[in-house]
Amino acid sequence: MNRSSVLRSGVFLSLSLLSALVAAGQPPKLILQITVDQLRGDLPTRYYDRLGEGGFKYLWEKGIVYKDAHHSHANTETIVGHATLATGAYPSVHGMVGNLWFDRARKRTVYNIEDANYHLLTPGGGVSASAEIDYTQAVAQSDGRSPNAILTTTFSDELRAYSNGRSKVFGVSVKDRGAVSLAGHAGKAFWFSKTTGDFVTSSYYYDQYPEWVEDWNAKNLAQQYAEQHWELLKPKDTYLFAQSDDRAWETDLAGFGRIFPHPYGLAEGKYFNTLLTISPAGDDLTLDFAKTLLLEEKLGKGAVTDYLAVSFSSTDYVGHIFGPSSLEAEDNILRLDRSLAALFKLIDEEVGLKNTLIVLSSDHGGPDTPGYLQMHNIPAGYVDPSLWEQDAAIERVKKRFNIKKKLVEKFEHPYIYFTDSVINDRTINLRAVEQALAAEFQKFEGVAFAVSSRALAEDGVPVTPLMQRLRNNYHPDRSGQIYLVYEPNWYVNSFDGLTVASTHGSPWSYDTFVPIVFAGGNIKPQVVLRRVYTVDVATTLAEIAGVKSPSGAVGVILPEVAEASLESQ
Repeated sequence: MNRSSVLRSGVFLSLSLLSALVAAGQPPKLILQITVDQLRGDLPTRYYDRLGEGGFKYLWEKGIVYKDAHHSHANTETIVGHATLATGAYPSVHGMVGNLWFDRARKRTVYNIEDANYHLLTPGGGVSASAEIDYTQAVAQSDGRSPNAILTTTFSDELRAYSNGRSKVFGVSVKDRGAVSLAGHAGKAFWFSKTTGDFVTSSYYYDQYPEWVEDWNAKNLAQQYAEQHWELLKPKDTYLFAQSDDRAWETDLAGFGRIFPHPYGLAEGKYFNTLLTISPAGDDLTLDFAKTLLLEEKLGKGAVTDYLAVSFSSTDYVGHIFGPSSLEAEDNILRLDRSLAALFKLIDEEVGLKNTLIVLSSDHGGPDTPGYLQMHNIPAGYVDPSLWEQDAAIERVKKRFNIKKKLVEKFEHPYIYFTDSVINDRTINLRAVEQALAAEFQKFEGVAFAVSSRALAEDGVPVTPLMQRLRNNYHPDRSGQIYLVYEPNWYVNSFDGLTVASTHGSPWSYDTFVPIVFAGGNIKPQVVLRRVYTVDVATTLAEIAGVKSPSGAVGVILPEVAEASLESQ
């Protein structure tokens, strides 16, 4: 068992606690890890007066709430945050530096979990000939998915290895990357298909679907939304954003509209399943599948700890399309609260909350829309790189260093990638070229910093928290030569090729700020104001489960959770 001393901001584990840790008793029967995509740290309590019982309130009133929790990497995107929560490592170590990156060996942009060696399973077994691809995944050349691009172990891997495979490990999400990352290399992952409306997996995990999955998919639950609408859960006049149902910056995707009620349309519609995911329906389907999995796989019923990761994605999609300060986002949170209560109720009936450790966090936060901020006289805006004189800037650098060949291969947020011919040319002072082009890009409107990756790697930048987040995101094989950081509350309003209201991905606090809450067992309510980091989650889970930390983990054990675990024995 890992028995790391804990030191952060003057907090120590006492010698008596260290002794008690060594003698700790049985770990929980079930660990439930909930990740709510794009759940900025302030959002769960923003509408607290209208939350029901048993959902967010159960966590916030019965759990250990870390009020100042942050990601400590710069590119706050979905796979980056999920992989960090899963591994306890920074992207510089686990390798997931972005949803997309330029792969030099394959000479193209790759999607984070694409894997041509494994394919989407079709009902009844076999593999799919059609691509399970949309938006971000459109760069992938195969519908195959696996965790093989994650370069370290996850907590779930360590749990499976420690128990010699007896621990059952599952990840479920609308997003493939949300399920795969937390299930790890050793678990099983299921995600929602926008093509079929089913929950699917790849041949990495199974040769054919378990019978219960076939049965669940046969119910065609997605089709129950055909010709229905997303309606408000509560009377409109009770909402904080009751008068904000139609804003110019909101996106009308495929006729879904900008005002309630939002029509799903016909089941045969091209975007029907996609519209489900940009509404609470996506979370409802995820909840139903996760509940069925828990029952059918008999999680928490064995002699060892089982693990279920559920990543709810609708908050992210709704935030992108309508913005986090919108009537749609508010209603989605209230409905998610109800889904959490239903999941906790089932777990209490089947396993017992006293036998379950729950941790809730998020893969990233998110900014408010520039339009919303401007209404409150806060400077903000969208960045339009098409207005930058990029070619002229690149030519100036090439002329300065007498470079005759092509210099820039690709811009893939947040990195600018140089060509191999320039990188491998020993006559070129690469660091000087990086710094020169970074200086040119830093002149462009909306850019706060343009930082040379070589300078980051060689400690050639100021020692500041923001620069450390950039360092933590740097992987030599996957990161580009220059990292672009936009001004606070300024960003490119493009998400997976779609013009949207809001998008995340910055190192600023609105994108790094997330909740971390532990509950269940005999945990007693506590609010912790000390700053903590998402890398601490996997390390703490490993301690509670009595297994070693993931191979790249740098997080520390959160002492409040460790103490509560001991008190429950």
